[in-house]
Amino acid sequence: MWAKNQALETALQDLQQTQSQLIQQEKMAALGQLIAGVAHEINNPLGTIKASADNTHKALQEALVELPYLHQRLNDTEQVSFFELVQRALNSQPLIASTENRALKRKLTAQLQEYGLENARDTADLLMDMGIYEQIEFLAPLLKGDQGEWAVQFAYNLTCSFINNQMILRAVDRSAKIVFALKSYARFDQTGKKQRVEVTDGLETVIEIYHNQLKRNIELIRDYQPIPAIWGYPDELIQVWTNLIHNAIQAMQSKGKLMLTTRQQDDGVEVSITDTGSGISPEVQQRMFDAFFTTKAAGEGSGLGLYISQKIVEKHQGYIAVESQPGRTQFKVWLPIGAVQRGEN
Repeated sequence: MWAKNQALETALQDLQQTQSQLIQQEKMAALGQLIAGVAHEINNPLGTIKASADNTHKALQEALVELPYLHQRLNDTEQVSFFELVQRALNSQPLIASTENRALKRKLTAQLQEYGLENARDTADLLMDMGIYEQIEFLAPLLKGDQGEWAVQFAYNLTCSFINNQMILRAVDRSAKIVFALKSYARFDQTGKKQRVEVTDGLETVIEIYHNQLKRNIELIRDYQPIPAIWGYPDELIQVWTNLIHNAIQAMQSKGKLMLTTRQQDDGVEVSITDTGSGISPEVQQRMFDAFFTTKAAGEGSGLGLYISQKIVEKHQGYIAVESQPGRTQFKVWLPIGAVQRGEN
């Protein structure tokens, strides 16, 4: 009897190890498909950092050359207007390019032309970059003088480093989020012990990984209601969210609405992932959780994603369900809040 029990325990351990390896292989396969988009996401902020640093270097060089001529070119009244421009620029938030902002720029250009500026459009660009685009009456002493365009360019050069520093900080923050998401996604815990899991953290990790695909033509809607942390395996749950979100993106052909909802349900938490894709036929729904079943073209899927997801959810003593019709598919995952197992920390 002892030998039989030992054999069963060994077989169970082998099965659990095989399942863990399958989960990790699926994660790495998904990451391999995403790597081009992830690289693009990292290159974007790096490009912003380089461009901002180059712009700051050039602007400061020009400002230092012109600095000795400030008092010679501007009278006292013009200097008051000039330093107010500098102060406002330091306290402003530059606008992000949009259709509405282009209308603001046209209006600003027209106002500057009324002051007789020859290069009103270029000056409008500088002011917009400085976050100055409305209520510009305080600039009248400068713009009416002979040195108006020079003064605006000089003010821009003086404040450029501050403006670019804000852009660099945002780019660094964006890069850090991407790297953190990659690290969280690729990590795999080998202890086999349950941990306290913030479910929304896992969802956000996957959203960050798929940001390049989501940002195009998919409207992402988050409806996160307050939920408690649960006891579970965070790395494995990330694979569940990866499979469900990736399938939703593919079902919508990268265009539509994706809604993520969390709420407390009974003694657990419920995560709903809803998309506006083409839907899943009843015939496919009957087999979609079977191992190696896939409706995707060769090379696009292993047929293990939903099978593994179901096994992970069952390992957590939860359940996964799907409701689908053309234009709306919703996967619901329920997970018990649970408790730490005896002997675990």
